[in-house]
Order: sequence, then structure tokens, then C-alpha cells
Amino acid sequence: MTEPSCGVSSLWGMYGYDQNVGAQQQYGVPPQQQMPGGYGQQPPLYPEPSPPSLADAVRAFTTGQMSAEDFQQVFATSKVYCPRGDNPGFLALHNTQQPVIPMFTSLKELRRYAGKESKYFVITGAEVIDLLPTGYGFVLDMEGEHRMVFDAKAVEQMVEFAMRRMYG
Repeated sequence: MTEPSCGVSSLWGMYGYDQNVGAQQQYGVPPQQQMPGGYGQQPPLYPEPSPPSLADAVRAFTTGQMSAEDFQQVFATSKVYCPRGDNPGFLALHNTQQPVIPMFTSLKELRRYAGKESKYFVITGAEVIDLLPTGYGFVLDMEGEHRMVFDAKAVEQMVEFAMRRMYG
């Protein structure tokens, strides 16, 4: 193959069209693969532990094995499953001392409470704390083995903790 004579000769070799005898074509050649386990490529001997699931955190907190602060940190980043009606927003139970909103640590727990065909939405615990109406509490896993009730006062304390953590 010969180089074109239309003034693009400097680009000809750049895009892998340089076909000189004895020259190795670089276009389309994959980079050399480094063998696993090479210098700097070894997996850590002790990988970072993954944070506990929300269900694990609920279990640990209700049995006294986790502090309130540690629970809140897990809760803030966890997915929370909330039943919903036809209108947007939380569904509240008003047949309790204070109005509470049922929430669940998993879709399985939500289905146990509300049935297989129930509607739901998923938000993070931090969004729960941000969006929960004033004066409302919430219940995690109403039908679960480790049911947790947070009254309105506890929710206020969670908001204060989140604000301190975020803004100092």
C-alpha cells in the first residue's frame, strides 16, 4: 500500500495504515496483558468489610450489639422500602398513639406486611429523615422478628444527629 499524495501523509501512519515491510502494525493489536498477581496487582489479604445490611443493623441495634450512632450511619445509606397508595407520599397509620409510617428493610418484609401485589417506592434512610412529616414516627419491619418503632421524638433526634454529622 502506498501513502496517498493528497497532503495527509503525516496522518497515514498515525492511524495504523503504515504497511512497511518488517514493521508491526499497531492498529487493532490489544495491549499486552499483565499476568494476575503481578507487582501491585495482588488482592488485599484482608479486604475491607462491607457495611452491614439494614436488616443486620436492625437486629444488632435491637439486641444491644450496635450503638445508636452506628445504626444511624447504616440507616442513612440503606434502601428503605415504603408502601404507597394511589397518591404520592408516605402511607401513615393513625390507629397508634402517634401516627407512624410503616417502612421495611427489604421487599420481602414489605410483601409479608402488605401482600404480593402491593405498590411501593424505595428511598434511602437519609431521604426518610429528610422527607418524613413533622410529628410522625416510623416502624421498621412491622411483621418482622426485630420490629423497631421510632416515635416522633426519636425522629427529631435522628434529624439532629444527621445535621451535626453533615454540618459539624
